[in-house]
Amino acid sequence: MNTFKRLKGFYWPYRKYFFTSILTLLLVTGITVIYPLVLKLTIDGVIGEGKYEWVPWIAGGFLLLMTLKAVATYFHQYYGDLFGIRAVYELRNALYRKMEVLPFRFYDSAKTGDLMSRLTADVEAFRFFLSFGCAQFVNFLLLLTFGLGIMIWLNPMLAVVTLMAMPFLAVTVYRFDRKVHPAFKGIRRSFAELNTRVQENISGMNTVKAMSREDFEMERFDRKNQSYKWTNVETGNIWGTYFPLMELIGNISVVALLAYGGGLVIRGEMLLGELVAFFSLIWYIIGPLMFLGFIINTYSQSKAAGERLLEVLDESEDIRSRPDAVKVDRLEGHVCFENLSHRYPGTEEWALRNVSFDAPPGKVIGMIGATGAGKTSLTQLISRFYESSGGNLWVDGRPVEDYDLKSLRKNIGVVFQESFLFSSTIRDNIAYGNPEVSMEKIRQAAERAQAAEFIEALPEGYDTVLGERGLGLSGGQKQRLAIARALVIDPSILILDDATSAVDMETEQKIQAAFREVMKGRTTFIIAHRISSVKDADEILVLEEGRIIERGTHEELLRGKGTYRRIYDIQFRDREAVHTS
Repeated sequence: MNTFKRLKGFYWPYRKYFFTSILTLLLVTGITVIYPLVLKLTIDGVIGEGKYEWVPWIAGGFLLLMTLKAVATYFHQYYGDLFGIRAVYELRNALYRKMEVLPFRFYDSAKTGDLMSRLTADVEAFRFFLSFGCAQFVNFLLLLTFGLGIMIWLNPMLAVVTLMAMPFLAVTVYRFDRKVHPAFKGIRRSFAELNTRVQENISGMNTVKAMSREDFEMERFDRKNQSYKWTNVETGNIWGTYFPLMELIGNISVVALLAYGGGLVIRGEMLLGELVAFFSLIWYIIGPLMFLGFIINTYSQSKAAGERLLEVLDESEDIRSRPDAVKVDRLEGHVCFENLSHRYPGTEEWALRNVSFDAPPGKVIGMIGATGAGKTSLTQLISRFYESSGGNLWVDGRPVEDYDLKSLRKNIGVVFQESFLFSSTIRDNIAYGNPEVSMEKIRQAAERAQAAEFIEALPEGYDTVLGERGLGLSGGQKQRLAIARALVIDPSILILDDATSAVDMETEQKIQAAFREVMKGRTTFIIAHRISSVKDADEILVLEEGRIIERGTHEELLRGKGTYRRIYDIQFRDREAVHTS
């Protein structure tokens, strides 16, 4: 129950709905166990003694009770559902809020399909137990208590004989629970893996088709599907083993009742109506005991689901604002690195090693180097997407950790190498970081990013609704929208992480021309593989294996005959070869 205790904060505030549901359930159960007594009265008191004038009264009373039971059942189910729905509403919000504040480190290893499974199937399994399984367990206890009490009141010895097999049924149910819980945990894990496989395949369908890997992907899906199938088969085997056994034990009780109780009736020691009432009551005990397997099933599923939900809720928020964090409306944009080193969690290699440089407000810093040299790692530390492993990073003379995260990031515009667009209008995508921005500024940002021309050519213009991940636009068009989105927040610090890699050379030149105006008064970091993207920077840093191996202006580095010059010669030799051909 530790899982439920830890999740208590989500459902306990709505306990009034649960207790209302249980109170009405008490009424439903009370009316239910009266039914055998009505049978006894009808058989022994009416038919046995010939008092047929009682029939209309018994029928009317029985109809009234059933009507009352129907009304009570409605309220029981309504408030039970309301209890579960309200609880998981808060739980789902908490999970989503948690995922919004978790650092990049978490998403580096998390799988989208698995997270989707937790927020949907696992949350729903937890809700089902709160709304249904929990009340059914209480119903089981009530039926067992009331049924057993009436049986003992009618005939204590017959009750003992009838219930002699019940301890064996209880042991069987317990063993069933011990086996079925790990099985359901395996099902949820396999389902999450299957979900992940589907999600990744759909997201990467272009690559799959381009590489003619459909057969390979079908085989991979089949392996995950096989795993999911066999975990379900194993669970079904557990059910198939234990449920017939539980039914057999229950039927032994019925045989004992008929043998011993029938003898009592034959000898005149017991009335026939009492035996019929006993026969109904025994099923009020056997039925719930057998149904206890289903309750345990829902409990096991909800417990396994709750454990997976707690894994997300318990995930450490490595990066968060300090209680005394400084909130700023506008940064000047002075960034200073001092002997900064960084290593990603779970890795042994250093991404950055003793990096030091100064970027005063308005300065443009270009960064170039091979893939994995540490360029992106360096800029991600400015926004505190990761915490540095050593050294200092200052922004406007303060350690970057001193700033409130939201106010820090609102002053930093980032254009990633892989642009992501939401399934919304172009207007909403550009204004995403500043929803209150005017349409005029949205247009200005689009013009600076060289995106206005193709946007206005669309039938709906800025109101055009984009497909998932910007489907329908070219890579260059998506990148220009991402650039416009970064510009519209009017950042003090602008980070362009290979932002023009998806556009052609002509468009790149137009965007860079626009950037010269945009960069004025902003500290700008340009990460690029093309020298043409960084050659106009105030200072260019050449990185290799996490270290700055060269620095200077474009002209200074060309005179240096080092790595930068070698990259320049390769790129421009290739361009000359293209022109020649």
